[in-house]
Formats: sequence, C-alpha cells, structure tokens
Amino acid sequence: MKPVSELLSKREGTLWHVRPDDSVFAALQLLAEYEVGALMVMEGGRLVGVLSERDYTRKVALQGRSSKDTKVADIMTAQVLTVTPSTGTRACMALMSERKIRHLPVVDKGMVLGMISIRDIMDDIIASHEATIAQLETYIQS
Repeated sequence: MKPVSELLSKREGTLWHVRPDDSVFAALQLLAEYEVGALMVMEGGRLVGVLSERDYTRKVALQGRSSKDTKVADIMTAQVLTVTPSTGTRACMALMSERKIRHLPVVDKGMVLGMISIRDIMDDIIASHEATIAQLETYIQS
C-alpha cells in the first residue's frame, strides 16, 4: 500500500472545515454541499476536533436538540486521532477498524494537510487489486 500523502495529492487541497462556534446546522449544510461525512473543526489554523454525521445523529438528533441552536464545539469529537503523510494506507485502515472511525486528519508538524476517509482507503485497495489482476492476466497471456 502507499502513503496517505499520495491519496491527498489527488485532491484539490481543500481543507473543508468549520469553527467550534459555528452552528451544527451550518456544518450540516457544508456536509451536504461537499458530499462528505465529516469536517475538521479548526480554530486559528489549529485542528481542535472533527464533526461527523455520527456525532450529529448521536448527540443532536437522538437527544432532541436543535441543530440551529447547538454549537459544533458541543458535539464534535475533540480527541482526534491523526496520521502523518508517510502513514501507509494499510496502517490507516487498521486504525480506523480498531477505533471504529471513518475519517483521519493528516497532520505534518502541526500543519493540517487534509483528511482521508475509509472510502479513500477502499478506493486505493480496489485500484491496487485491479492493477494486480491486470498484471497477472498479462503475465498469463504472454
């Protein structure tokens, strides 16, 4: 498998994020607009949390709270697991599976570079398997 820096290099470099004092409703609008399942929570250029659809469903919807009156800081996951650009995709997949999470921010020397999702990892695995199959078919046919 490859380092996550290669997965990030395929993107436009956008750091989709919200601020802790933003409303959950505003965050939900961004999740829908960007068609993603999580956003980084940034304050002063620093990663302070992650807000996911799971946070919303468990901490707002199921508790009968209002997304317009609730702040991101009230429901975000503050203890964020991160990886470095050199972390391999296999290690990321193991971490995600072990911790039951779907998103990992990528941080290098305190600088947030982006976030990868389980979908990114799965797309990489599928592409790798397809390349291996193609190589094997070529080898067998020659």
